[in-house]
Amino acid sequence: MRIEDLDAYEIVEKRRIEDLNSESYLLSHKKTKARIALLSNDEENKVFSIGFRTPPKDSTGVAHIIEHTVLCGSREFPIKDPFVELVKGSLNTFLNAMTYPDKTVYPIASCNDADFQNLMHVYLDAVFYPNIYKTDKIFKQEGWHYEMEDESSDLTINGVVYNEMKGAFSSADDVLSREIQNSLYPDTTYGFESGGDPDHIYELTYEDYLDFHRKYYHPSNSYIYLYGNMDMAEKLDYIDKNYLSKFDYLEVDSEIATQEGFTSPKEVRKPYSILESDSELKNTYLSYNCSIGSTLDRKTYIAFDILDYALCSAPGAPIKKALIDKGIGQDVYSEYDNGIKQPVFSIIAKNADSFQKDEFVKTIVEVLEKQVKEGIDKKALMAGLSYDEFKYREADFGRFPKGLLYGLQIYDSWLYDDKLPWIHVEANNTFAELKKEVDGDYFEKLIVKYLLDNTHKTVLLLEPEKGLTEKKDAELADKLAVYKASLSKDEIKKIVRETKELKEYQETPDDPEDLKKIPLLKLSDLKKEAEQFKFEEREMDGVKILFHDIFTNGIDYLTFVFDLKNIDAEDLPYAAVLKKVLGMMDTKHYTYGDLYNEINIRTGGISGSISTYTDSSDVKKFETAFEISVKVLHDNLLYAFELVKEILTCTKFDDTKRLKEIFGEQYARLSSDLSSAGHQTAALRAMSYVSPAAFVSDQVSGIGYFRTLEELSKKVETDEGAKEISEHLYRLCRLIFRPENLLVDITGTEKEYENVPNESVKFAKALFTDECQKGNLEITTTKKNEAFVTAGQVQYVCRAGNYADKGLKYNGALRVLKVMMGYDYLWRNIRVLGGAYGCMSSYAKNGDSAFVTYRDPNLQNSIDVFEKASDYLRNFEADDRVILQYIIGAISDLDTPKTPSGKGTYGLTAYMCHAKMENIQKNREELLGTTKETIRSLAAYVDAFMEDNCVCVIGTADKIEESRSLFNVVEQLVKA
Repeated sequence: MRIEDLDAYEIVEKRRIEDLNSESYLLSHKKTKARIALLSNDEENKVFSIGFRTPPKDSTGVAHIIEHTVLCGSREFPIKDPFVELVKGSLNTFLNAMTYPDKTVYPIASCNDADFQNLMHVYLDAVFYPNIYKTDKIFKQEGWHYEMEDESSDLTINGVVYNEMKGAFSSADDVLSREIQNSLYPDTTYGFESGGDPDHIYELTYEDYLDFHRKYYHPSNSYIYLYGNMDMAEKLDYIDKNYLSKFDYLEVDSEIATQEGFTSPKEVRKPYSILESDSELKNTYLSYNCSIGSTLDRKTYIAFDILDYALCSAPGAPIKKALIDKGIGQDVYSEYDNGIKQPVFSIIAKNADSFQKDEFVKTIVEVLEKQVKEGIDKKALMAGLSYDEFKYREADFGRFPKGLLYGLQIYDSWLYDDKLPWIHVEANNTFAELKKEVDGDYFEKLIVKYLLDNTHKTVLLLEPEKGLTEKKDAELADKLAVYKASLSKDEIKKIVRETKELKEYQETPDDPEDLKKIPLLKLSDLKKEAEQFKFEEREMDGVKILFHDIFTNGIDYLTFVFDLKNIDAEDLPYAAVLKKVLGMMDTKHYTYGDLYNEINIRTGGISGSISTYTDSSDVKKFETAFEISVKVLHDNLLYAFELVKEILTCTKFDDTKRLKEIFGEQYARLSSDLSSAGHQTAALRAMSYVSPAAFVSDQVSGIGYFRTLEELSKKVETDEGAKEISEHLYRLCRLIFRPENLLVDITGTEKEYENVPNESVKFAKALFTDECQKGNLEITTTKKNEAFVTAGQVQYVCRAGNYADKGLKYNGALRVLKVMMGYDYLWRNIRVLGGAYGCMSSYAKNGDSAFVTYRDPNLQNSIDVFEKASDYLRNFEADDRVILQYIIGAISDLDTPKTPSGKGTYGLTAYMCHAKMENIQKNREELLGTTKETIRSLAAYVDAFMEDNCVCVIGTADKIEESRSLFNVVEQLVKA
């Protein structure tokens, strides 16, 4: 069967897209006018998605709540959570759903044909025939509901989306992005919060929620996308016969309105919450925001990303430098959002003061006018252009299938013009055009048109307000108390009854026959053999080289690995500082701005990291390495060696002014990152109490590093302190970047390897060889059990420990346990019953283990759930089908396809960990052989790590105080 033979569809366009090595089709479903875009190619990792235009008319989060709830049971799959059942038992390489300001998208991906078909089936049934019309309990669980345990209880509000968005609104950076969009487009869908504002979510009625689904979740308002190596005609025929043909055409008014341009710029002020003990000084966000035409302008779509780099994002860029020099903000950056109908370009000064607003605007305008008059630095434009083009050609999105990212990007045009899905993913010609424009005044004209003469812009101040969270919580509590007082006894009894009924609904097991309706692969469908790692250890003149012979399409992936065994434990945070400043300061031959441009013109990026590698034969041993990674087109490989050599051996650390700038920027960013990713922060900190490897990671990237950064930010203010810091960095370079510490890791083909040995030897000879006093990386851990208070509205709760210290050895079945706990015991008790947005567990090969919650309204309740986990496992009951689900889910996580760079990293990790293929295969067989009895035996592992009783929480003052006895230390995450 050919696509051309399908009577149900009209082919709007068919052509080859060489940029993507794909045959493209644009179709329309004749009966419903559903839009279909196809990219047929030889990619094994297949992608399907269905999306809908879903413009909200308020901030109740209706679109977001529907995204959650349609995945909670459907006509053919009537169980309470088909999404979870799929995650448990699918070989998916991606499975999720996303709510955007103007659309909702349901994408899936899998390399397995049968699995792909199953996922597509469940998702299509979910969006078109959800169970949300059968019971309001789905809406209450995922959206919001009033909650009262008994008639004397306080009236409260709970719900997964409600708590998720309380977490989102706890991040000032997230609030800023939201308010910028709202300020520029107040009369459109972008003037509302599609995810839901916690202050308004509880205004959404069940009836309005259902009406939203009826209106927008119709084939006539749908966008269907298929990518990869599959029988496209067969898939289209299936979609038509089973779903699209069952509907008639419906006129759906979902067009995204265009905001009329402002006649003059506007100023907007909004508050965000800080703790009572926080300072209001240097805590304001200043932003200069401009509307940038239409996302359908394919040239401007990319051009402004290049301007973003050249004007502000790059170190030393003119706007960033001018504002920092004037002391306006610790962290100055720009953002370009081209994923909406009218893109936004913003210049942001973080940790500034409100009174600096006028000077902020004046400085930006002066710099822009100067750029127009004197011309933008051509090298900066070429660097930004080269970087974007490299990323586009490489198409390496890590664990995310590239077909998925293409599918999401096409909405940037397709959503606003049915005939233009490909203009941004087919970009080679656009890059070629822009290269020609660098020598002219095209980019300068963009500045004049959109950043200077444009009246459609705002200046937004996000200002700190002490105790705003507590104030809002108190107002809501008062409002709920007044509401409860207004209720009759019968109405109160009704809420109590409905609270109990909801919990009974949540706790009632699904009908086993309904569970079997979720399609499931067989054990025989799973690969029995573990993926082979690939490396060959070579050497030339004493320099060790690790070679991964892998086809990379002309891109070399080069990593310089330096053993950190000769530094002291106290040096770890300084090593992390070193990682941050390298490439960001002047060197012998470059200013830091020129260096950054040179890097992006010559390479696809140079990045640093500090990694720990556990010895597979003795998990008490581990190595710590300082790594510099480069990706580069093969023709520029020699430049990569030269640039890294320049950075490691010629950096000038005695530029006090520049050190202050970097510390200020890092402090501002990390203070936000630690709280917004509180689950990772808490888990790393909790494990650092007993695990030397986790202690290292915390000292170089977690709270341990942040505390050192706080100290250094003060120390660098004095001449003596600045001198001490720079001398420490010079000393570390001489300790770390030495030939005897070096391993050169290269991923590419044998042909591309040809020049690597000689260049590696030359590189090693340029490293430090002078005598120096070496340290000894010995780690001592201490259990602290800390709580870190933030101005947020939710908790991140972790209980951690180590099972290997109790004599237990890693078992491949622990991967099954991770899936099972994350989507059964923890999911049911933490998310479904507790209302937290997320929950997870981890069990590393070195024994480090943790239970963690994410955006959690509770604290003590979650700790109690953790405590009962091993009892649950000891009494675990499940049939073979359920066990198979967990096995498939674990294999899916293990077998995610790797990019060429990912394969190289897999080989490097195996080498550094002294891994043996027979042990990896043994662990896989343990995973595949997991039984009910195996799961029960793993209760011992949970008991073992829980015995350490390591607790770390990031959360609100009131919840932490309620459980004060858990903690030895309580302090603010970000100290005043």
